[in-house]
Amino acid sequence: MSARILVVDDDPMVAEVVARYLERDGHTVECVGDGAEALRRALADPPDLMVLDLMLPKLDGLQVCRKLRERWPVPVIMLTALGEEMDRVVGLETGADDYVTKPFSPRELALRVQSVLRRARGASLPAGTGVLRDGDLTVDAGAHEVRFRGEEIMLTAREFDLLAHLMRNPRQAFSRSALLDQVWGWSFGDSSTVTVHVRRLREKIEPDPTVPRRIVTVWGVGYRYEPLAES
Repeated sequence: MSARILVVDDDPMVAEVVARYLERDGHTVECVGDGAEALRRALADPPDLMVLDLMLPKLDGLQVCRKLRERWPVPVIMLTALGEEMDRVVGLETGADDYVTKPFSPRELALRVQSVLRRARGASLPAGTGVLRDGDLTVDAGAHEVRFRGEEIMLTAREFDLLAHLMRNPRQAFSRSALLDQVWGWSFGDSSTVTVHVRRLREKIEPDPTVPRRIVTVWGVGYRYEPLAES
């Protein structure tokens, strides 16, 4: 599964190592050292995926991700400092699909890239899943498209997978760790990843995100999907 990948890091050594590993997997890689140039190139010719450092000159990673999200649903893997949980949460809230903490294993990053690309291209969805409908919300798994109140809405690959998983299992409560495993494919991880993606989904598909009726919280457990069309 080859792809065009834009690596954005102001440390030339980090960028070179990341690029070498990704190129071994057959990807075409371009490296950029500052946020402003990365955003300019990504908007002019969107890559298939961006590996984006959080701390960058001119524009930081959060600004780049936010501005990019306003135009294109390009998958983003954000590089954050070890232990900076708030940076990871804010990055996910801004629209990043995944994050890797520094220092990191280049091979682990390459595997994360493959995972995000598969999800972005719909390869993680089983064949024949068809169209999921709930009133004014429609999820077309084949087209990888979501419509709310007749308008197409942009979801990241992980947001799409999370929504499809919940809709396929209505009224079933999932813990955050179960969602990490079943949607993310992680046997361990930061549960705030799930919390942030649920919050972002609610902002996009709930009639009133402050009083969610579709993706509801099950206190002490996690979340479940409540179909509105049957209520």
